[in-house]
Amino acid sequence: MRELPIGATAVGIVFNKGVVLAAEKRVAYGFTLMSRAGKKVFKITDKIGFACAGLMADMQAIARIMAAEIKLYELESGHKMLVRSAAKLLSQILFSSSRQLPYITEIIVGGIDRTGPHLFVLDPIGSLIEDKYVALGSGAKIAIGILESNYKDGIDEKTARDLAILSVKTAIGRDAISGDGIDLLLITTEGTKDEFIPV
Repeated sequence: MRELPIGATAVGIVFNKGVVLAAEKRVAYGFTLMSRAGKKVFKITDKIGFACAGLMADMQAIARIMAAEIKLYELESGHKMLVRSAAKLLSQILFSSSRQLPYITEIIVGGIDRTGPHLFVLDPIGSLIEDKYVALGSGAKIAIGILESNYKDGIDEKTARDLAILSVKTAIGRDAISGDGIDLLLITTEGTKDEFIPV
């Protein structure tokens, strides 16, 4: 299968008390630079976030749809949605649209709930896999090498944050269509924290 001509590098890492999501900011189509300020990491709730690669419009649409669906569920049920449930809901949305007009995006769903921290990766047709760390996008082949070499179960927040930065930074150095800084989202029991790392 031919790779999409859309640049991005996004990673997710589970640590002992939460999840870190990171993505670079360059928006490119093929080798044409469209923007240096793309947002590919989204806070969906105070305990769930997304990191994405693909078409910006599709990423933004999915983030809005999921934020609304989760809020509606929580208002009707009186319960916080589990990270696994949010990932399964997104899987259904992606699969149901894939027959007619698929969303051109890969998504990492990360968060923490009463069962602990979780990380899921989804492709454009809704395939769903849970893992401890993941990389996607045009720089994924480079970023995953850094993650596999350095990840250990039970790592702390600082180590996970530093590893996320290192993996995306390394991919930026080798992938011409990734770059222009790194957006981070740290999700813990205390809530979420956004951060920008210039590169």
